[in-house]
Amino acid sequence: MSVTDSKLLRWAVGALLLTLVFPAVRGFFLDAGIRWFYILTLSFSIAYVFTPVVRTLATRWRILDKPDARKVHRQPTPLMGGIAVYLGILGAIGANAIVGQGMVLVLLGGTVIAAVGIWDDVRPIPPAVKLAGQVLAMGIVMIGGKVLTLFQAGWIGTPVNILLTVLWIVGITNAMNFFDGMDGLATGLSAIIAFFLGIVALQTDQPLLGWFAVAIVGACLGFLPYNFRPNQPASIFLGDTGSSFLGFILACLAVKGEWADNDPIVSLSNPILIFGVLIYDMIHITVSRIATGKVRNLRDWLAYVGKDHMHHRIAALLEGNKGSVLLIFSLSICLGLGAIVLRNARTVDALLLLFQAVIIVVIFTILERKGRSRING
Repeated sequence: MSVTDSKLLRWAVGALLLTLVFPAVRGFFLDAGIRWFYILTLSFSIAYVFTPVVRTLATRWRILDKPDARKVHRQPTPLMGGIAVYLGILGAIGANAIVGQGMVLVLLGGTVIAAVGIWDDVRPIPPAVKLAGQVLAMGIVMIGGKVLTLFQAGWIGTPVNILLTVLWIVGITNAMNFFDGMDGLATGLSAIIAFFLGIVALQTDQPLLGWFAVAIVGACLGFLPYNFRPNQPASIFLGDTGSSFLGFILACLAVKGEWADNDPIVSLSNPILIFGVLIYDMIHITVSRIATGKVRNLRDWLAYVGKDHMHHRIAALLEGNKGSVLLIFSLSICLGLGAIVLRNARTVDALLLLFQAVIIVVIFTILERKGRSRING
């Protein structure tokens, strides 16, 4: 796309955004029963229009991600793109008054994560400060009393549920941050995960959760054209501002959702499938780094930066970053489709889908071993 065409498109989307803010336009979409489309379009427009603004400011203030041996990009690139994504989500949710069932607490916790991310993008901060911000954000969300309920409440069950909730949110938040290592990867993966969360939420009659997920999809799609370009490098990165924020709110939505009726196996299988790529990579690198002595404690785990993630290994195998990103997108979609099928599934069906996911992961592991040998070689 030429520079002129790009500017014209931004002006067109800007005009669309101005149109969408009129109450009469919003009322039209609501009366037509397509509120989700209004949320999607509004969040997309806000993110698309504000991303160039954030990029200009980050460039002017020299808030850049500079290339080094641990990174795959070759030129200094502006950070803090997550601000535009955050504004897109916040604007769409605020305009549609999606405030029930603890959504305000999720957004408030996400705001803490985004603020810590901005701080880290401007001037790198110690892992302990990041972890403290995540703990504070989790505390805000858990004030509403929503935690995982895998075990019956009691003297043992309640603390275990709280611990698992903390591990889930911290794990997914950091997994998404770790995945922000190639153009478009974390942004596109967040959109895919949010899409499937939204579909399953609407299947299970959780409209507020579904609309929240739609807002995430729209904001990510609005940012993606700047972050994943076919023949050019990204013009802006999410930075910790965006990747940690997206990981956090997606993890919180999974905790808040009720993914099946009276079947804990089916309910548990949904988020495992939808977040399967992140879970697999997190387990893989954690085990690998501990086994090789690269990581000895939580601080090391948060601070370690290496080129041993799934996207690095697949890129080495395919000899190209964009192919790696697209293959990971395909894997995530494949697993997410299984979550949709679970809507009317029996326990045995859920177990079979999980077994199928394990087989797919094994196939990827075999392929990745070849990629890992190229990295180490």
